[in-house]
Amino acid sequence: MITSALPNQPKRPGIVGWPLPDVSLRLAPGSGEIEIKGPNVFAGYWNKPEKTVEDFTADSYFKTGDIGERLSDGAIAIVGRAKDIFISGGYNVYPKEIEGEIDQLPGVDESAVVGMPHADFGEAGLAVIVMKPGHDPLSTDVVKRALRDRLANYKIPKMVVVTKALPRNAMGKVQKALLRNGFRELWQGDARKG
Repeated sequence: MITSALPNQPKRPGIVGWPLPDVSLRLAPGSGEIEIKGPNVFAGYWNKPEKTVEDFTADSYFKTGDIGERLSDGAIAIVGRAKDIFISGGYNVYPKEIEGEIDQLPGVDESAVVGMPHADFGEAGLAVIVMKPGHDPLSTDVVKRALRDRLANYKIPKMVVVTKALPRNAMGKVQKALLRNGFRELWQGDARKG
């Protein structure tokens, strides 16, 4: 554990709390990746010195892989995962923000957004959506229109695919690499990505 809620603070969506005593938490300049140091952090990987060098900074902070934001009261919010971020037209895109907006659309059960190669923007968003039972699938055009007033244009997915379920690992996390690979041919053959 690195953060905890405070008993006198109301619960807020997306907030993971404040750093625990003896935990040093910082956000890496530029990326915003959460880096931590303290007695609760392991010293390195067993028999994997190259992995230790990769996942720790020169001053012994562990790179968590989570992208965070420090709020004015010191609380930490997680806004995404470093490996999920993609760059569209020179802008960093955090899929979690887009997924939050898509998940609020009528009939949507859950969604996952991944960055896909794009000739003009470098990368662009592909939204994979699971609908609630009894709801008609949403088209790319419907989703784009719904998000137009909620997100900057570069964040709006260029393509939407509706599926029955999102692939998950044993821990229940969505396997975004499988989505990227599974829909690559459809993405490459789609003429509406512009």
